[in-house]
Amino acid sequence: MTFAWYGHLKFKDIPWFSKLGLPMIVLISWGIALFEYAIQVPANRLGYSENGGPFNLWQLKVIQEVITLVVFTIFTLVLFKNESLKINHIIGFVFLVLAVYFIFKD
Repeated sequence: MTFAWYGHLKFKDIPWFSKLGLPMIVLISWGIALFEYAIQVPANRLGYSENGGPFNLWQLKVIQEVITLVVFTIFTLVLFKNESLKINHIIGFVFLVLAVYFIFKD
């Protein structure tokens, strides 16, 4: 979802995309999101314990959030050079990793 939600913010740097209006940007983002959902929904279905997977619902959600955070961090550092990773961001990430630890702890 990172590309669908934030990728369009770089469209102004691409000549063809910079001329598009908001409705077209929304449609492009929806198209990207549809592709991402087409991957995420089956992954959740296969990974869910009641469907034979190894994870309960809480674990699936925390895994998804951490994956999203990692993808968002890489995306931001690569594409948005004016945004910097600060110590408070890193501390927040550490707490999210601790959340993973506690969610998976029996």
